[in-house]
Amino acid sequence: MSGSEPATSPGGTPAPEARWPVVLTVIAVLVIAAGMPDRLMLLPYWAPFAVAIVALAPMAGVALGSDKRRWLRIERVVLLAVAIFVLGLTVTALATLIRHIIIGGPERLGGLELLTSSVVAWVVNVAGFALLFWQMDAGGPLGRLTGEDAPRDWMFPQAGGGDGAPAWLPGYVDYLYLAFSTATAFSSTDVMPLTARAKVLMMMEATIALVTMVVVASRAINVLGS
Repeated sequence: MSGSEPATSPGGTPAPEARWPVVLTVIAVLVIAAGMPDRLMLLPYWAPFAVAIVALAPMAGVALGSDKRRWLRIERVVLLAVAIFVLGLTVTALATLIRHIIIGGPERLGGLELLTSSVVAWVVNVAGFALLFWQMDAGGPLGRLTGEDAPRDWMFPQAGGGDGAPAWLPGYVDYLYLAFSTATAFSSTDVMPLTARAKVLMMMEATIALVTMVVVASRAINVLGS
């Protein structure tokens, strides 16, 4: 589920949020990434599945393991590394696409290939930054659950309740919406960035999305319409 009042486990410690929205996002990205043209694939065909397994393994530990804190710490490190790796690949793929558009190659990319590639890059951009935001803000899921003294990177409107209001914690879906809004509206919409690193990351995501739509997608539409 999305952000909510934190539940507690039988032992009295906060229970982590459900991981199924993250799992569905990873599966959706795998399916969409399969549409990337073969000549633009930067990794072997099996690499996306390996990355997905690496990302899903600690989430399974959080859901099924008894030592939740240990698995949450492992999950944070692994997913931050996966997000940075995936976003690095996205930027590299975009650079390759722009090179093909400007310089060309042995075989010019068709309009459908360009359009498919732009969709894949945009979706992976949103999913990668959603993971990054979720694991970074206020110490990640573990920090938010335990109330650790970590800086809050974003202020969600639901967290501003008055005295006596139940505690509200943002969940993965809230960060997915934040990443989606940043990539479509190029702004923070209803969520306020509080730290310099949050603002820099949102500018990076908006820039990647803007380049994807203005350069790659528009070129694809021009080719298909000619």
